[in-house]
Amino acid sequence: MIIRQGIAADYPLLLDIWLRAVRATHHFLQASDIEALIVPLRDSYLPAVELMVAVDADDTPLGFIGLNEDHVEMLFVAPDVHGQGIGRALLDHVRTSRQSLSVDVNEQNPQAVGFYLHYGFVQTGRSPLDGEGRPFPLLHMRMPG
Repeated sequence: MIIRQGIAADYPLLLDIWLRAVRATHHFLQASDIEALIVPLRDSYLPAVELMVAVDADDTPLGFIGLNEDHVEMLFVAPDVHGQGIGRALLDHVRTSRQSLSVDVNEQNPQAVGFYLHYGFVQTGRSPLDGEGRPFPLLHMRMPG
């Protein structure tokens, strides 16, 4: 596995990873909620973050992480390779250039909450609504310095 900077040409494959991962883990979302996020993710969210992509030997994306300074805005791994260390490798990679990391995780996604806790993040707060004002509580987490 190689981790490289993401480029706009990666977006279609990253959107596919995102869609498959969200469908596999975000059971609290309706199909319409997921569909409504595709265009903003492609047109606004991906271009706005520092994007790193984990790829295989054929340069096929396996997962990606998007950051805004020290905040993890997104971290998604293809469901068929969950549990193989790709998410950990992406976090390890970005930690080398940052003093600390924070992340907001959907409380209703226990797999992601468990992943971040296991990695070493600690919960620092909770919001009853997500960033779009919807009733999907967020847990605020940070890596201890």
